[in-house]
Amino acid sequence: MEALQPVDVQVEARKIAIVNGLILAAINIFIFLLVYYAAPNLMGNMAYSIIQLVVGIALAVYFTLNIRKKIGGYWSFKEALSAIFVLFIINVVVVYFVTLAFGKFIEPGYPEKMKEIVLNGTTDMMEKISQDQDAIDKTIEEVEKSLDSQFNPGIIDVLKSLCISVIMYFIGALVFAAIFKRDKPIFFTTDETEA
Repeated sequence: MEALQPVDVQVEARKIAIVNGLILAAINIFIFLLVYYAAPNLMGNMAYSIIQLVVGIALAVYFTLNIRKKIGGYWSFKEALSAIFVLFIINVVVVYFVTLAFGKFIEPGYPEKMKEIVLNGTTDMMEKISQDQDAIDKTIEEVEKSLDSQFNPGIIDVLKSLCISVIMYFIGALVFAAIFKRDKPIFFTTDETEA
């Protein structure tokens, strides 16, 4: 394979990142559906959130290394940042809209079921740490408002959520790019005829 020029590397990396982002989104959607139908009570559990975070990071690392490998094993910080950000954004946008569509059209009971699970989990947690009933009631009211805007978002809610996601995933992409960048080694050539 002939060496790719810097512009070619960026274009190729983005193409691979789009495909990997779609694959990552499909995996995340599959896990979401599996857990939702097999054990929906896990969705409100902190352990599930931690496992989901660890699996998500592991998959992101895998797909990041996959992109780097496919473009020749080397990329600058800028090239890495661009490709990793595309990978993350494709994933988050697809998962976000599929989840919204799932709750609106496929499984209309999903928002109420999740709301119940989250509210029960919040109440249980607050009771375990000995919060008084007024504090529990206030927190539950705030969580209900948040869940209502999450499961029945207006245009402003969607844009706000996507903007927050873009910022958070850009920060994540910065961290990943710093970790996974690999500059090409610099080889010094000597002209043996001068010696």
